[in-house]
Amino acid sequence: MTAAAEGQATPRIRRAAQKSLLQSEQAQGWALISPTFLFALVLLVAPILVVIAHSFWTQNYLTIDRTFTLEQYRIALTEPIYRDLLLRSLTVALLVSVFTVVLAYPIAYFISFHGGRHKGLWLFLITIPFWTSYLLRVMSWKVILGYNGVLNSGLMGLGVIDEPSTALLYNTTAVVITLTHAWAAFAILPIYVSLEKVDRTLLEAATDLGDGPLRRFLRITLPLSVPGIMSALLIVMIPTVGDFVTPRLVGGKDGVMIANAIQAQFGKASNWPLGAALSVTTMAVVTAMAAVSVFVIRGAARLAR
Repeated sequence: MTAAAEGQATPRIRRAAQKSLLQSEQAQGWALISPTFLFALVLLVAPILVVIAHSFWTQNYLTIDRTFTLEQYRIALTEPIYRDLLLRSLTVALLVSVFTVVLAYPIAYFISFHGGRHKGLWLFLITIPFWTSYLLRVMSWKVILGYNGVLNSGLMGLGVIDEPSTALLYNTTAVVITLTHAWAAFAILPIYVSLEKVDRTLLEAATDLGDGPLRRFLRITLPLSVPGIMSALLIVMIPTVGDFVTPRLVGGKDGVMIANAIQAQFGKASNWPLGAALSVTTMAVVTAMAAVSVFVIRGAARLAR
């Protein structure tokens, strides 16, 4: 009787345990994110796998040879034109990231510490330029920096220059200026969120101990806002490398970046394997560059403490 009762009780206990597991918060959380996770897996991971697969093939006009080869990577890594474009793209991405964060930090700091009850309004005003099309914002900078644009007209009106300058547009500088403005809000918001998490009592304690505003900022506010700075750098750096619209519109031949070469390989050149190899190489280099940036910033934050 005892053995039979235990045999009947075991399945009931197992079912009860399974039911309890399904009703747990962890199981409910996984059930909640599973559709989104699968959706992202299909739309993000699958295309990347397709691109990686193409990078090991070759193409002769419209015919793709699926024989495994590293020829495309040899071209991507050894051809001077692609090396130069990748180096220029990384340089532009780094400059845009640094300039954007440097300009965004004071704005985020002002909103967080001095915005008062109008913080929501300030954040709302920051997002207003992004109600318009990205292309429209890029074209507006083309109007500002153009030969007969707003900046040249203003400088001539002030007597700074005698004739319009051609050095403001169709170069790397124009690309950096345009992209710095384009990603400004994406840098302000994560820095603002990070600053909002800074414990104000720490600042009050530092003041009571005799720290001035600069010392208080360097020892408390800046180190505690490092996560926001890192997020802003990565949010700006990664899409900058892959941007091909801005270099095409305001960069000219001196502002062409690696994304323009990739777009050309997938488009007019009709060489998908080479375009895929350039894409994979760029992704790998950007990932390494982002990892190094995070490591350096974290190290600097530790030294600051």
